[in-house]
Amino acid sequence: MSENEAVKESLAQFRTDFNNLKEEIGKVIVGHEEIVKGTITALIAGGHILLEGVPGLGKTLLVRTLSDALHLHFQRVHFTPDLMPADLVGTNVVVETPEGKRTFEFQKGPLFANIVLTDEINRATPKTQSALLESMQEHSVTVGGNTYQLPQPFLVLATQNPLEMEGTYPLPEAQLDRFFQKLLVTFPSSEELAVILDKTTEVETPKAQPVLKGERVL
Repeated sequence: MSENEAVKESLAQFRTDFNNLKEEIGKVIVGHEEIVKGTITALIAGGHILLEGVPGLGKTLLVRTLSDALHLHFQRVHFTPDLMPADLVGTNVVVETPEGKRTFEFQKGPLFANIVLTDEINRATPKTQSALLESMQEHSVTVGGNTYQLPQPFLVLATQNPLEMEGTYPLPEAQLDRFFQKLLVTFPSSEELAVILDKTTEVETPKAQPVLKGERVL
């Protein structure tokens, strides 16, 4: 097989995997085709996504469905003003060994996952927001002078509510620059609402089945 034929075969397999993944997510997520396509593209490109939309539009369900379809570890963090950086990246805790000695051991935070959903990221203080900078850029975190690599692939999907601006902290340019793209999640149409109603009132809730492993998508 020539080099050109091998490339064509790889591209054909990639298109098949991409479409299979999109169709599997479509079994659970009604509409939002551009959101689904943009999220998968960001995962492949190694980038991160900022989702803007009011609550209840299926942002969390989209992320959870994507992780199920790819066999990836999913974590959700709800950002609040009292959330501390250690609550994200983890911290060193004192543990007692079987010999009775005390030592420091690193306890991983929720960032140590393949797909991390950060709900209402603009509600956290700038200090906590900045804790995401290293993880989003370098795919690692530094605690106590030690650097820990995050699992691969690593994708951050952050959400923010455009309606409730009171008590929020706008994202600085350095933080916005870490996102691959910003996607606006809009209300579904009346036809899509009818389909959602049918799916949510069924005896069995639709769930995406694993179609391929995350490493193959990359």
